[in-house]
Amino acid sequence: MAYEYSDDIKKRLRRLEGQVRGVLRLMEERKDCKDVIMQLSAVRSAADKAIATIVAENLEQCILEEQQSGGDTKRMVKDAIELLVKSR
Repeated sequence: MAYEYSDDIKKRLRRLEGQVRGVLRLMEERKDCKDVIMQLSAVRSAADKAIATIVAENLEQCILEEQQSGGDTKRMVKDAIELLVKSR
C-alpha cells in the first residue's frame, strides 16, 4: 500500500531541515554549547512530532482500509505502537 504524505508533514520536515541547518551554523560560528544543545533539543522534539503524526495518519488510513476488507486491525495497532516505541 502506498501512503500519501500530507503537505503538513512535508512542511514540518522542511522546517526541521532548516533547524538542522541552523544548528550547523551555530557550530560553525562557534556558539556556546548551551545554544547548540537547546536547538538540537528543538530538532529532536520536531522529529518526534513528525514521527507521531506520520504513524497516526498512516494507522488511521490502514485501519479504514482493513475494516473495509473485513480484516482484523489489532495487529496494525500493535505495529504502530512498536514503531513509536522504537523511534524513541
